[in-house]
Amino acid sequence: MPKCETCGNEYANPLQVTVDGKTHIFDCFECAIQGVAPRCAHCSCPIIGHGVETEEAIFCCANCARTAGFQGLSDHEDLIRN
Repeated sequence: MPKCETCGNEYANPLQVTVDGKTHIFDCFECAIQGVAPRCAHCSCPIIGHGVETEEAIFCCANCARTAGFQGLSDHEDLIRN
């Protein structure tokens, strides 16, 4: 029976997620997120949405990017409020 790469649970109906040509096995979306989602360069949380990218890094939100010293980036919500 396949084993989840994140938690080690053996599960009969695993998820197969392919990233950069490598296939990963998980027993649920939560484990898949923990296993393959990129991490915010500032707060290290897994980025499960679009995130905010610079040439050097990816962030979970514009606030983390600003805190890390990158200016001029905005979240979708910031655009709606302006």
